[in-house]
Amino acid sequence: MVINLSEQHSLVSNWVSELRDVEIQQDRMRFRRNLERIAEVIGYEISKKMDWVEKEVTTPLGTSNSKVLKDQPVLATILRAGLGMHTGLLNYFDKGDNAFISAYRKHNPDGSFDIHMEYMSCPEIEGRVVILSDPMIATGSSLVKSIEFLKEEGEIKQLHIACAIACTVGLEFVKRAFPNATIWCGDVDDEITAKGYIVPGLGDAGDLAFGSKMQG
Repeated sequence: MVINLSEQHSLVSNWVSELRDVEIQQDRMRFRRNLERIAEVIGYEISKKMDWVEKEVTTPLGTSNSKVLKDQPVLATILRAGLGMHTGLLNYFDKGDNAFISAYRKHNPDGSFDIHMEYMSCPEIEGRVVILSDPMIATGSSLVKSIEFLKEEGEIKQLHIACAIACTVGLEFVKRAFPNATIWCGDVDDEITAKGYIVPGLGDAGDLAFGSKMQG
């Protein structure tokens, strides 16, 4: 299932427009905060899909029966670009466990690229809800490899993917690999370049959030 939050106007579509805007992009803190806010909305929507239990809470004047999460999710992200959205999810799932994956594109002289995985730190994920954040789903290759990397550690009960902007090509690739995953998008674009960049997209989310990097 793919859920495009910009299909209906909301604050999310306003924040996506700011992420895309070359003038507003000059403000890195604003860019990071917009990623956080989109992730916060996605986290709220995901919480409605999660199992809950009833808990009796004592107040100063009596007791109240409240619905609370049955289990906390695992919040996973792909370094470094995913950190902004990860922060937004952690703002809402503040008791959740965390997983971090290092994945990057290694470009070849012919213009193609391979996905290299170098590092992962994660808690027990067997039978748990996993929310994986990555601001851009372009080809979907790094996302699929990251999920496969995670699944080596245990069987995931329910997988949610949170992104700011996705490309239809990448979405189809991810859906074929993980048909039971729910993908939450701030917006969806249809075009991708030969080098794997989304058009109109927003540029390099990692560079815009944290500054340009040396190319090795």
